[in-house]
Amino acid sequence: MSIRETPAVGAIVFDSDGRLLLIQRGNPPAQGQWSLPGGRVESGEDWTEAVVRELHEETGLDGRVVRFVGEVRRDAPDGSVYVIRDYLLDVDGSRMPQAGDDALDVAWVSPHDLAGLDTSAGLTEALQGWGLLEPQGPSS
Repeated sequence: MSIRETPAVGAIVFDSDGRLLLIQRGNPPAQGQWSLPGGRVESGEDWTEAVVRELHEETGLDGRVVRFVGEVRRDAPDGSVYVIRDYLLDVDGSRMPQAGDDALDVAWVSPHDLAGLDTSAGLTEALQGWGLLEPQGPSS
């Protein structure tokens, strides 16, 4: 018996000050936690179309895919596994993000402030592993 996989995407967006765009999730999984804008890939949609759509639905921002960054696997509430492909995107810097769709809130977060947020499981570690964030050690 094989475990059902659900394709999903995440949008990694940094502003000109190096802050990361995060949304506070309004629905499970990780409800109430801060995470990358993203969600499931719809039938007939490719990965890059899905990440651009999800970014727009959850933040109101229009993005352009720069490159694929990495893939993570996370357990889903229904016993399946989310296969999440994360992409780096550029956005028009003149627009302010606004929470939409299933996002409760949206914020630009500095890498330093990320450690103090309740983030979805493995987010910080994945971003660090892909070389997008410096490892956060104890303050000196």
